[in-house]
Amino acid sequence: MEKEQVAAALEEIGVLFELQGENAFKCQAYHSAARTIEQLETSLADVIASGQLGKIRGIGERLQEQITTLSRTGALPLLEDLRKKTPPGLLRMLRIQGLGPKKVRALYDQLGVEDLDALKAACAASQVETLKGFGAKTQQKILEGIEFLGQMGERVRIDQALPLAQALLEGLRSAPGIIRIELCGSLRRRKETIKDIDILVSSDDPVPIMNRFVSLPGVKQVIGRGDTKSSVIVTDGGKVTMNADLRVVADSQFAFALHYFTGCKEHNVALRQMAIDRGLKLNEYELVGDGKSVRCKDETALYKAFGLDYVPPEMREHTGEMEAAAAHAIPDLVEADDIRGVFHCHTTASDGANSLEEMALAAKALGLQYLGLGDHSQSLTVANGLSPERVRRQQEEIDALNRKLQGIHLFKGIECDILADGRLDYDDDVLATFDYVVASVHSHFNQPREEMTARIVRAVSHPRVTMLGHATGRLLLRRDAYHVDLEAVLQAAAKHGTMVEINAHPQRLDLDWVHCKRAKALGVKLVINPDAHSTGDLSLYRYGVDVARRGWLTKKDVFNTGTLAQVTKSLAARRAKAE
Repeated sequence: MEKEQVAAALEEIGVLFELQGENAFKCQAYHSAARTIEQLETSLADVIASGQLGKIRGIGERLQEQITTLSRTGALPLLEDLRKKTPPGLLRMLRIQGLGPKKVRALYDQLGVEDLDALKAACAASQVETLKGFGAKTQQKILEGIEFLGQMGERVRIDQALPLAQALLEGLRSAPGIIRIELCGSLRRRKETIKDIDILVSSDDPVPIMNRFVSLPGVKQVIGRGDTKSSVIVTDGGKVTMNADLRVVADSQFAFALHYFTGCKEHNVALRQMAIDRGLKLNEYELVGDGKSVRCKDETALYKAFGLDYVPPEMREHTGEMEAAAAHAIPDLVEADDIRGVFHCHTTASDGANSLEEMALAAKALGLQYLGLGDHSQSLTVANGLSPERVRRQQEEIDALNRKLQGIHLFKGIECDILADGRLDYDDDVLATFDYVVASVHSHFNQPREEMTARIVRAVSHPRVTMLGHATGRLLLRRDAYHVDLEAVLQAAAKHGTMVEINAHPQRLDLDWVHCKRAKALGVKLVINPDAHSTGDLSLYRYGVDVARRGWLTKKDVFNTGTLAQVTKSLAARRAKAE
C-alpha cells in the first residue's frame, strides 16, 4: 500500500472503532495517525525502511506495527475483523450530514437500524424522533439526507477517484505491448465527482494487457473479461470502491476512441453531427468519407479535420466550446504552474494542524511566492476563532516571520464570519489591520433564499472584504448548497470589485465551474484557495485549477497568478480605497 491507502485504512479503523463504541482516545489515535501518514513528504516505505516511523509523534509501537503491516502486505487482521463485525450499511449512513458514529451507533443499538432503507422506514414511522439526542428536526434532516444520497448515486469525489485511477495506470504501464495509454471519461474532464474509471490503451496484442489489468493490486472483483474490454471493481483498501473499465484498440483507432470515451455525450453528438453535415461518419473507431478512412494521429488532428481548434477535455460540456473552436477562440486556460501563492489557509491558531512557520515553509517547498493566512474569526468558537487580541499577536508573529524567512512572504488575513444579518465578525478597526479579508458563511445555513442572498450581498459590498469564501457552502456528496441567488451575489461582487474564491478543497470545489464562467463574464476576479488546514492541504489548489479550466478561466482571470509585487500592490490599493 502507498501512504494514501494506509491513511485511508487507519481512518477506517478509527471510524469502525467509533461505531463499535470504543473509547474516544483510541479512536482519535487512529484518526490522527491517518492524517500524519497522509501528510508525509517522503515515501512511507522509505520512512519504514529507515526506522524513522516510530520516531514520528503520535505513532506508538502498536501503530508502528500496524502501519508497517499495511504498507508491506496491503492487509491487516484488525481491520478485517472490524469490517466483519460492522454491518456495511452503517458506513453508508455516515454519509448523511449530521449523522456521526455515535448517532449511527444509537440508531443501531436502539432501533436495530443497519442500512439506509431501514433508517428511512424508521423515520417514516416517527421512531427516530423519540430517541434521546434526535428529535423531529433531526429526523427530517435525516430524511432529506437520504434523499440527497439517492440523487448522488454511487459517485465519489475526484480526490478519491484520481489516486485509484493513477494506481491502475501505473500498474498497467509496464505491461508488454502498450503503445499509448490515457484516462478517459469524467476523470479526464476533471468533474468534481466521478462514477467510474475509464482507461483506454492502444496495442496490437491486448491479451497480456488484459491479464495484467484484472490481476492488479486493488482489484476486488472481476466483473467481465474480454478481448478488447474488461471491467473490474477496485478499492483503495479503505472507504473507496469503484468500477473500472479498460478498453484496448488499435493505435490507428486511438484518437477516435479517446475522444469518444472522454465525452461528454452532448459534445460528442455535436461533433458527429458536423461529420454528417459534411457527408462523413464519425464513431469511436474511425472517421470515414467516400468509403475512405480519414487518418487522425491524435485528437488535435481529429478536430482539425473539421476546421476546429483543439478543445481541452475540461471544456467539453457542450456550452459553446464548438463555436469557440470554429472561431479559433479557445482560451489559453490557466495551468497549475501559473499559481504563485494561495490565501485562506488555517494554522494551529484556530483549527489547523500546523503552525504558522510550518505552513510557510511548506508553501515555499511547493514553489509558491506568498501565503495568505486566514484563520477563523472570533464567533466561530468551535474552530477556536481568534479574538482581536489574538489577531494582534498572530500579526506580530507574521511580521517576525517575514523578517526571518527568505523566499516566501506571508500576508495577514482572516476568514471572517458573515453573521446572520450580513454584518462581519469584527468591527472596521480590526478589519483594517488585515492585508485581506475572506468573508464566509459558517452558520444559519437554513435561512430562506432571500435572507441568505441579502446577507451575502451585504458582506461582499463591504469595502474591507477582499474575497468571498466558499460561496454556496456545499459539501460534495454530503451537504447541498444553501439557498442563495448566486447571480445577485456575483452582480454585487462585480459592482464592488470583490473577488470570489474557488475553494479548491475537494470536499467543496465551490464556486462550481458554471458560476466561474458567469463570474468571468461579469468581470469578477476569481482566486483559487486550498482552504488548507494542514501543510499537506496546501497543494489542493490544483483541484481548484481544474474547476477554473472547466469554467474557461485564463491566467489573467485568476488573482493569485500574479507575482508577489503585483498582489502586494493590488491588496494595498484596495485597503487604501477602503480608508
